[in-house]
Amino acid sequence: MNEDIKIKISNLTKIFGPNAKSVLKHVENGMSKDDLLKKHKHVLGLSNINLNLKNKNIEVIMGLSGSGKSTLIRHINRLIEPTTGSIMIGGEDVIQMAPEQLRQFRQQKTAMVFQSFALLPHKTVMDNVCYGIHLQGVAGEEAEKRAQRWIDRVGLDGYEDRYPSQLSGGMQQRVGLARALTCDTEILMMDEAFSALDPLIRSDMQDLLLELQSELHKTVIFITHDLDEALKIGDQIAILNGGQLIQHGTPQEILMHPADQYVTDFVKKVNRSHVLHAESVMTDVKPAESDKKVVVKANDTIDIVLGEVLRSHADCAIVKDDSGAEVGYLNKLDIAEIVRPAHVDA
Repeated sequence: MNEDIKIKISNLTKIFGPNAKSVLKHVENGMSKDDLLKKHKHVLGLSNINLNLKNKNIEVIMGLSGSGKSTLIRHINRLIEPTTGSIMIGGEDVIQMAPEQLRQFRQQKTAMVFQSFALLPHKTVMDNVCYGIHLQGVAGEEAEKRAQRWIDRVGLDGYEDRYPSQLSGGMQQRVGLARALTCDTEILMMDEAFSALDPLIRSDMQDLLLELQSELHKTVIFITHDLDEALKIGDQIAILNGGQLIQHGTPQEILMHPADQYVTDFVKKVNRSHVLHAESVMTDVKPAESDKKVVVKANDTIDIVLGEVLRSHADCAIVKDDSGAEVGYLNKLDIAEIVRPAHVDA
């Protein structure tokens, strides 16, 4: 497997019901989720998912309720058994692991942060954070030393002896994140981890995750139904609908080239100028010598470009890469087209 790919999901299908194997042929022949339920009383959770999740990326899996996103993440550590398919991680198929091998995989390779926090109410913050590494066999002072590092890092210094009921929702989620990070696993899975939080706290947690990822470079699988959240934190985004994978790409690709009408409808209300980078929309049309120009970076958002153009009373922007080379250009009309409300390339 390509070393840039951390998780390779192939032909993954999940049908819920007593005779899943017997109705699999109908799904393989193209039967829809609604028809499968109506005609055979089985629920299609996932349909032939093929997805490569990159190493050291934040890979967002998103969709509306019932799209299959939580079902998919639970297959990665085999909390759910598939009807068919494979999930390759480190050259091994998780679906084929024997019970003891699977137990070790869950303890050593993956950690999970839940929407509902999943803290033990009778244990302190320190004990909750230590829980995962206790299962790994680390105990005593060593466990507390590792836990304290992440308690401090997520901003909970001084709360070690508090109980979950004494903490706000945002603080409880920080405990859950510290517990997962203390396990020091290669893969961090977050299932709607910030969905229950108030907007400001949610934004703070997103910023914290991005800050930690810039240091740790883990493979993060992040489930959400919120497109703004996906665009903010995701290196790549996989969009599911009705158990099917509709599109997988960078935020830039999804905004600029939505795969179908479903994705188009999903992204049409996004403020694209907050997300799109200059390099995604620049042209190779050089400005006239008489034009007043301003220089911007290739990875500057259009908001930043617009601000520089207005501040300098410029006619256009010259886009340069990290080496200082000119790679493209944006004039006022280009920028106006991008910031125009509800504009999406179909």
